[in-house]
Amino acid sequence: MQENTSLSLWCDFIERDFLENDFVKMIEGDLIEGATSNPSIFQQAFLGESYQEQKDSLKGKSAKEIYESLAKTDIQRAAELLKPLYDANPNNGYISIEVDPNLCEDAKATIEEGIRLFNDIGYPNVMIKIPATKAGFSAMEELIAHGISVNATLVFNKEQVVGCMESFKKGYEKFKQTSKKDIKDYPRAVVSVFVSRFDRKCDSILKEHGIPAATLGIKNAQYLYQVLNSYTLPAVRILFASTGVKGNELEPAYYIKELYHPYAINTAPLTALNAFVELENIEEAYLPSLEELEEFFASVKEAGVDLNAVSKELLEQGLEDFKVAFSKILESL
Repeated sequence: MQENTSLSLWCDFIERDFLENDFVKMIEGDLIEGATSNPSIFQQAFLGESYQEQKDSLKGKSAKEIYESLAKTDIQRAAELLKPLYDANPNNGYISIEVDPNLCEDAKATIEEGIRLFNDIGYPNVMIKIPATKAGFSAMEELIAHGISVNATLVFNKEQVVGCMESFKKGYEKFKQTSKKDIKDYPRAVVSVFVSRFDRKCDSILKEHGIPAATLGIKNAQYLYQVLNSYTLPAVRILFASTGVKGNELEPAYYIKELYHPYAINTAPLTALNAFVELENIEEAYLPSLEELEEFFASVKEAGVDLNAVSKELLEQGLEDFKVAFSKILESL
């Protein structure tokens, strides 16, 4: 399998007009090597004028059927545009689509919807995005076993990374038993570790104790990067998500620069990507040792931040946010 040893940039945005214009330019300019979507992105996109004609043609369908038709059209187009990258290197060139977030605690329904969406879209370079819950772990295993690539999302802690990696390991074992494919043709998986949400939630407390702002999310992601890579599953990579900045305190490309690590992916919003491409002499970011990270986490604990409790809160909030966004999409349709 051809390995990509540098950081890959994926675009955390999908919208119909964008796909036909700037998205094409970003691919042709070698700025991005993949893309991701989520219910919040689609919620805003589907309000645009470019979707109205297709929405009109779907009158009489249920709201979820209309949603899936709109989403699948965009995902198919993104997959088509990214396919040359996938053909050149099957580690890249992916677009993700998330299963209904209301299924996050139902493994069977998640598996069924994931398989159906993948087959309906009809492109090999599509990842089915599944929240990293207990039910999600079971679904990840089965989709990998079926030869379907997976994006494990809303990952905040070691327990989730281990759950994902153990599921992928079992899924690949099943896949090997039923498939004669070479490893270069294996389904791929990414583990989407969310970064900036830690900082937005905890910075005000940590700064009072002398811990610099916008460091907790980075350090946590670097720790989980090392946990994931200890598994040496060649078809699985970490994906740093939630890497946009809020306000003007940080430069737009801050989280890309600070997490510029080998064999990783960063899916970033347009402002961060555009800022990053303007930078010069980008070097690989320093990766602290596990001992250094443990020392940092000890100082976070002394400051009164329970990292395990915060990560669980962020997971619950993330699930709720996606459910709300999905509900609003259906209401609008």
